[in-house]
Amino acid sequence: MKIISRHLALDMYKCKLAPLQDLENLLPELQGILAEADIAPLSSSSSIMPDKHLAIALLFEAGHITIHAFPELKYVSADAFLCQEAAAPEKLFSSLIKLFKPEKHKTTQLKRGDFGSNKDMKPKTRTRVAPLRRIHNTGSKVINLLGGKKKD
Repeated sequence: MKIISRHLALDMYKCKLAPLQDLENLLPELQGILAEADIAPLSSSSSIMPDKHLAIALLFEAGHITIHAFPELKYVSADAFLCQEAAAPEKLFSSLIKLFKPEKHKTTQLKRGDFGSNKDMKPKTRTRVAPLRRIHNTGSKVINLLGGKKKD
């Protein structure tokens, strides 16, 4: 199958607050992540939006990456669009996950420009929950199965 590009979306929940609250330090961190992936940004734009979330866009020769960080929600959304069939946006997202340290994250991957495949264009989605959160969720399920919490 011949594709033109890969598009990966990332949702990160319950992130650490420190990187979400400092736009001046966040942009150089992101540029460092791109440098590690041998991607040189052509231009960048960043802003604190009226609702107080951070918006960052980095444009490079073969695509872009955008990030929206909502400190009050401890939530970050990111997407990477790489115009190469062999591109590996997962490596970029692995570095973003290390930066924001979410308790849970979800990735959705699309292969764009598929000219000729008979398959549906259904995105592949993966969700990962941090181990402590998984233990908490399992405990809640067990309590619910046993009849819920006792009431005094």
